[in-house]
Amino acid sequence: MQIRSRAKALVLGAAATVLVAGLAVPTQAAPQAPTAANRPGDGLSQDDRATLQRYAEGTWASFVAMTDEASGMPADKLKADGTASAQTSTTNIGAYLWSAVVAEELGIIGRDELVDRLAVTLDTLAGLERHEESGQFFNWYDHRTGEVITTWPDDGSTIVPHLSSVDNGWLATGLQVVREAVPELAQPAGELFDSMDFGFYYRPEVNRILFHYAPSTGAAPCCYDTLVSESRIATYIGIAKGELPRETYFGTWRSFPDTCDWSWQQSKPVGEWRTYLRQDVWEGAYQYRGLEVVPGWGGSMFEALMPSLFVPEEEWGRRSWAVNHPNTVQAHIEHGMEEAQYGYWGFSPSNNTEGGYNVYGVPLIGMDPNGYPSNNDDTRPDPGFEGCREGRPLPGPEEYTNGVVTPHATFLALRYAPEEAMENLANLERDFDIYSGWGFRDAVNVDTGAVDEYFLSLDQGMIMGAIGNALADDLLRDAFVTPRFQSRVKPVIAMEEFTNYR
Repeated sequence: MQIRSRAKALVLGAAATVLVAGLAVPTQAAPQAPTAANRPGDGLSQDDRATLQRYAEGTWASFVAMTDEASGMPADKLKADGTASAQTSTTNIGAYLWSAVVAEELGIIGRDELVDRLAVTLDTLAGLERHEESGQFFNWYDHRTGEVITTWPDDGSTIVPHLSSVDNGWLATGLQVVREAVPELAQPAGELFDSMDFGFYYRPEVNRILFHYAPSTGAAPCCYDTLVSESRIATYIGIAKGELPRETYFGTWRSFPDTCDWSWQQSKPVGEWRTYLRQDVWEGAYQYRGLEVVPGWGGSMFEALMPSLFVPEEEWGRRSWAVNHPNTVQAHIEHGMEEAQYGYWGFSPSNNTEGGYNVYGVPLIGMDPNGYPSNNDDTRPDPGFEGCREGRPLPGPEEYTNGVVTPHATFLALRYAPEEAMENLANLERDFDIYSGWGFRDAVNVDTGAVDEYFLSLDQGMIMGAIGNALADDLLRDAFVTPRFQSRVKPVIAMEEFTNYR
């Protein structure tokens, strides 16, 4: 028997209101930047804090289970039966580094264990093969031996080793957190961080950074071209280190323009052109259910909010991120609870409960013309592009079947909607077999109740990061943001005004 939310069951078979393509969606009431920065623990009760502590203890236990004692590196994923994958990525390692710092701060492990664990990891990192010219690490290693992976363990396929700008960004983030939060290991962590050159990825002709680079073939796909992307962490680090020019921040699109040449994108944006640091920027936003949201490529929580675990974007960007981050969270709530009526919310790349890995998001706040769907049945709305191409009636709630929700998306929203986030997590834990002694499994099909059988170290790292900030007063932001980082990055973020700021 299928499991369906009570909210969704009420609309099945009912006459839903259908929005016609091209119909104007009302813009939100003029938002105001908050008068005081949101602290991560605002809105949390004592019971909430106890629950988050419990979640942190379970999540850390999964890291212990998936980390090789000899190498100090975590596996990419851990199966519910205790089987760990052979591969790990630079992002996985960075996530383990900052998660260990959180675990010690919350009293889950002692200081000696923290130092011992991370000393092993840093020693392994120092000995890994990497790109000599840039100091950048390869993307995939065997987490037990440290060898660069050239054959994918899951299926035996051949892969070309490459350097990923964003994955190296997350490793560098973990190193910087250790450098500042664990003085006993500041020297080895700092030496590794300083040796990584992010200017290597920069392409001045487009003022952007590469996706990745394969030394053996010279392949260098170009480029990250949207601001609302997890890749901005690499841009921030490069600017802070003086390896990327400040104007790199303005080289990416906020949305694509509103002309017919760009009418292939998901929706027609509203906006205007502005200039910062001699860079012309189209300040575009998408209108969605009374909100204006500067979109990511796929409309996922991961793209929008993961960098804010470490960078106080909404504090520095009072006329940009202070509005956009809460609006993104509200869009996910609107989609899950109202538009699709799943009864749950939080959509982001995760494991597919039917096997493999997939991308999920809120389609109408993503620029991908195919959309990141929020479900396994690929429900893709097409509102059209007024004056350029026709759309079609938007799907009703009954057309959103087999929705896939991932807990890490809710944890990323914790700062911006604490009450709603805690309620959503409680409902997921109550209604599905998704939580265990190793924390949350990666995803659940909220229609069938099928829960993914894996724990992913990347997603566990986001969960630990969000909890650490909430319970330890922005532990990770304080460790990551040095005076030098703030002096170089804050002025760049602060000068911008998104279209959705009034």
